[in-house]
Amino acid sequence: MKYTSEYNQATNNAKNYSKSLRKNLTKQEAVLWNAIKNKKLGVKFRKQVPIDNFIADFCCFELNLIIELDGGQHSQQIEYDKQKTLFFNSKGFKVLRYWNNEINDNLAAVVEDILLNINKLKNR
Repeated sequence: MKYTSEYNQATNNAKNYSKSLRKNLTKQEAVLWNAIKNKKLGVKFRKQVPIDNFIADFCCFELNLIIELDGGQHSQQIEYDKQKTLFFNSKGFKVLRYWNNEINDNLAAVVEDILLNINKLKNR
C-alpha cells in the first residue's frame, strides 16, 4: 500500500481533521510518538494519517502496520472501533490496539510488543 495512494483517497474532511489531530496529540499519543518517531524501531511511522474516511493514530506504510490507542471514550464506541479495524484490515493493514493505561503503566511492554510485530512483518 503506497502512502500517496491511500492519502489521495482520503476525504478532505479526514485530511483536515488529521492536521488538527497532529497538532493536538493526547498525552498518551505524545508519549508513544516519542518512542516510535524518527525510525527508533527501525521503520518510519506517521502520526494521525487519514485513510479514506478514517484516521489512523500511527501508520507504517512500509509494513502496512497501524497502531491505535484507545482511551476511556472507546468503551462507548466499540462498534465504531471494530468497523475501523475491519476497514483497515480490508486495505491490507495489520492493526495493533493498546489502551491508554497500557501506555501510562507499561510503555516498555507496549514498545516491545510493537517491535515484536514489526519483526514478524519484516520476516514474512
